[in-house]
Amino acid sequence: MPTTSAPPKNRFERRRAETRQALVRAARRILAETGDTSASIQAIAERADVGFGSFYNHFESKTELFDAAVTDALDEFGQVIDEHVQGIDDPAELVAAGFRLTAQMADSHPELMRILRDRGLAQIHTDRGLAPRALRDLETGIASGRFTCSNPTTALSALGGTLLSLVALRLARPDLDGDEAASDLAEMVLRMLGVPPDEAHQVTRRPLPSLN
Repeated sequence: MPTTSAPPKNRFERRRAETRQALVRAARRILAETGDTSASIQAIAERADVGFGSFYNHFESKTELFDAAVTDALDEFGQVIDEHVQGIDDPAELVAAGFRLTAQMADSHPELMRILRDRGLAQIHTDRGLAPRALRDLETGIASGRFTCSNPTTALSALGGTLLSLVALRLARPDLDGDEAASDLAEMVLRMLGVPPDEAHQVTRRPLPSLN
């Protein structure tokens, strides 16, 4: 899982970073499996395979830990998308690719997607994960005339809500064709943003690299 801090400089710092990340990973698993944040600190520490006292060397409370776990998941989500959209300049195609890659991640990153489904609504307008990237693409599309909507913030609400509904659909109905569902929803969003219907359909069906 990705980390956003600089690499630890010595053995002590490396071990400290490893302990913190073990706690974050344990919290992520709990969020993905049950969403129950009432687990005791002792249970979290045991799941992370670290000593009970180590918890307070890194976090002041369980709330702080679970917030860090959500942030960690959002950062990973954004980085995975970034890795697969390099070289795409068209804001409309970036929106479509984000939807279609997210659908793939229901299979390749199920833990991450369950966290996004359950915690993502409150994160639509944060500065982590896909939100700042989507806002940037919306602003670029509006400035260039690619999108005809005028307010990127409200457009982000519509885009983010639709993306989260796609995540919920993929997790609830794994039997559905994920790429078809993602392409259909992305096409609706692009039309809402002002892309002509024929072009929106074409953009959402372009070849896309697989995450596998």
